[in-house]
Amino acid sequence: MRKALKVKVAAAMTVLILLLAGGVAMAEEMKMVGDVVKIEISGPDAKTAKATLKDTKTGELVVITVNDDLTLDKFKDHRIVVGDEIRCKYEVKDGKNVSKYFRKTAGC
Repeated sequence: MRKALKVKVAAAMTVLILLLAGGVAMAEEMKMVGDVVKIEISGPDAKTAKATLKDTKTGELVVITVNDDLTLDKFKDHRIVVGDEIRCKYEVKDGKNVSKYFRKTAGC
């Protein structure tokens, strides 16, 4: 009887820990689809850029910091421009939304 109770308690604790850990991981990475409203590149040799997107669901403006070379090249070559619909994933680091994935919804 005691052994069965211990097994049930251990199983319940395991489920609770998995749920809490999963919630923390989900909160760090954000996803959104939105239209590009503004792109700011500081210069031709810039290693970062800021893209302002208008979320299609909420209409809220979100500023995304872009660091990857592929996306920066697309900004510089005008393959991603104001008005394009973008699907992105980002995480909040030091109060900034830093992109992890930044692509046109139609491809690019």
